[in-house]
Amino acid sequence: MNDIFQALGDPTRRGMINALALGEKTVSELAEPYDMSLPAASRHIKVLEQAGLIEREVRWRTHWCRLNPAPLAAAHHWLGQYERFWTDRLDGLERLLLAQDAATTSGQEEMT
Repeated sequence: MNDIFQALGDPTRRGMINALALGEKTVSELAEPYDMSLPAASRHIKVLEQAGLIEREVRWRTHWCRLNPAPLAAAHHWLGQYERFWTDRLDGLERLLLAQDAATTSGQEEMT
């Protein structure tokens, strides 16, 4: 899991993952939106590969990359454990704000 979050911690690599979500791309296509050399793009791709987030295939002389969604699903599942935590906190905040609104409205009605 550490490798996945480390790989996703870089905005360039997240952008590459977003591009691959639309379909497989060549290394050149992945590097194109960024001001970087192909070797620099390859280093980013290698990090994504080592995390298991993408798979690379060589067809003739062209390197094609495609998304491997399984590690993203595992990260999503792990993060999902915290969804209940935040939902409970936000629900508590909502109850507090509604109670304050009700008290404010009640106080204003008594004054009139």
